[in-house]
Amino acid sequence: MRRLGTTLAALVLASAGLAATATSATAAAAPASATACETGWGSTDKTAAPTGYTPLKDIRTGRNTCYDRMVFDVPGTGSNRIGYTVQYVNKLYQDGSGQFIPVSGGAVLEIRVAAPSYDPDTGAATYAGRAGKPLPGVNLTGYKTFKDTRFATSFEGDTQIGLGVRARLPFRVFQTGDRLVIDVAHSWTAGR
Repeated sequence: MRRLGTTLAALVLASAGLAATATSATAAAAPASATACETGWGSTDKTAAPTGYTPLKDIRTGRNTCYDRMVFDVPGTGSNRIGYTVQYVNKLYQDGSGQFIPVSGGAVLEIRVAAPSYDPDTGAATYAGRAGKPLPGVNLTGYKTFKDTRFATSFEGDTQIGLGVRARLPFRVFQTGDRLVIDVAHSWTAGR
């Protein structure tokens, strides 16, 4: 009986030693360097004039190591430039009515895209956004920079969105095919 107890104790101690060795090996294998996030984008207003107005189909978001991303899908744009104005504002006011729309976060990016959320020929909705409500299908859980989204309106061919972000951080805007992309950096400093 005593031999069984001694054997059992030895096995427990050996298992504990193996677990500690495995934990140490895993910790040693973890990368020690941070990702460099050079942006140089700045936080000033960014604009581009449209060369056409094609209806908006969807707005979606994604996460990257260095920034959070919002994408406006405007299928059928072809070679036309999607017009936009993206700027930090103190408060978001709905185009047309001037109604204040609260947006959570440390700073608010007002995004105007020259793509109506309806078909200009039929008036039928092409995007299901509702004034003052969060963007449909967008879940910002786990995002480092994005904190809130609000659909403001689609007025005179432009769709207006409020994007609540953690702070007034650098951002960039660019078009790729029939998508308009807005990236907001996680910080001002590279590698953080």
